Amino acid sequence: MTRRHGYALLSAIVTVIVALSAAIYLAAAADDGNGRGTLAAGHPAPRGSAAPASVGAWVSTWSASPSGAEPGTAADGLAGRSVRNVVHTDVGGTSARITLSNLYGRQPLTVTHASIAVAASGGPAAAADTMRRLTFGGAASVVVPAGRQVVSDAVRIAVPGDSDALVTTYSPTPSGPVTYHRHARQISYVARGDLTEDVSGAGYTEQSPYWRYLTALDVLGDEAAGTVVALGDSITDGITSTEGANHRWTDVLADRLRRAAGSGDVPRYSVVNQGISGNRVLADGPGRPAGNPSALSRFERDVLGRTNVRAVVVDLGVNDILRDPGRADPDRITAGLRTLVREAHARGLKVVGATLMPFGGHRGYRPDREQVRQEVNARIRSGTVYDAVVDFDEALRDPYDPRRLRADCDSGDHLHPSDRGFARMAEVFDLTSLRGAAPAQL
Repeated sequence: MTRRHGYALLSAIVTVIVALSAAIYLAAAADDGNGRGTLAAGHPAPRGSAAPASVGAWVSTWSASPSGAEPGTAADGLAGRSVRNVVHTDVGGTSARITLSNLYGRQPLTVTHASIAVAASGGPAAAADTMRRLTFGGAASVVVPAGRQVVSDAVRIAVPGDSDALVTTYSPTPSGPVTYHRHARQISYVARGDLTEDVSGAGYTEQSPYWRYLTALDVLGDEAAGTVVALGDSITDGITSTEGANHRWTDVLADRLRRAAGSGDVPRYSVVNQGISGNRVLADGPGRPAGNPSALSRFERDVLGRTNVRAVVVDLGVNDILRDPGRADPDRITAGLRTLVREAHARGLKVVGATLMPFGGHRGYRPDREQVRQEVNARIRSGTVYDAVVDFDEALRDPYDPRRLRADCDSGDHLHPSDRGFARMAEVFDLTSLRGAAPAQL
């Protein structure tokens, strides 16, 4: 081989190496962290002007489970109105995308205009220069089939952590029942006509206690390496927390993780709340599809379907005792919880489980139900149900009457915590318990 031919061959090899390196880099930048490299089924990774401005990890910064069909919307849905959902972010990022659900709709939901913005200080107004139009597969409009969901394209926007974001949709035509999350503990807004990109918020004269259509907000950034999903009932939903204050126990847990920022053995995770008031491990609510679906039936969608999930926290079982008194069996409840753990382990996810807090003094209290709670807690504490345990019962029970909540942690109904109680739940949580993958066997 001549020297000239050798140089030519070397140049060709270098060219191939550079091309392969570029392809690997672009694939890594497009991956959403769940191993699929796509936004959702049928949605390619973002490209073009809407592509992420930087590499990092896609994580969920906010989410809420669809809990049913909104009463009074069966005929027309919210046709001709703009819905501006106000949601609180955990971690920030440089790009964002949303998930819209038509799970409880009986006909296609047509969204002709959608936007995202950072909220100004309170109310429906957007912060200056943050309003962005959202697209779906490159188009401004999207049709969400009945019973399905869609994920938007990624859009470049600086989303701060621990802040409020505005996600607005407009649907011009009737769509049947509105898919919603009932207990938002956050005021959102509605306006007549298409005011999707209205920055001032002046037209949003109707307030709403619900989140509608929107079920997830993901961000791309370097503040978190993965997502923790909290699966629970009204206690996780935070229905007795102060409205608009973000005092659910999951909010306080998110604050603690964000402040720790990966120090020591604390992982860099965001936290999303998949609590539904009244939720049970075993039984669905009424309707088709079921309103308030059981944890077993919604686990794949609400937990495994979240972006870049690394760990799960489960706080469920009280409603199986209170709402199914004739079937309140510790064997069946713990078997259901173990099924959730097996499904999480199949995806390599670690599961932290909570003991069930006392409800003495509540109208549903009975000694036999208390006995079931104690038996379930004994099995949880034994280490045969979850990978790790957070003992909410021990943290919040009255030391002088362990069947009841501590007075300063009781909202007044003797079942749900007060803001102080929610804070205490998060404060006793061992952040290092979230680190690591699922064990080989429990």
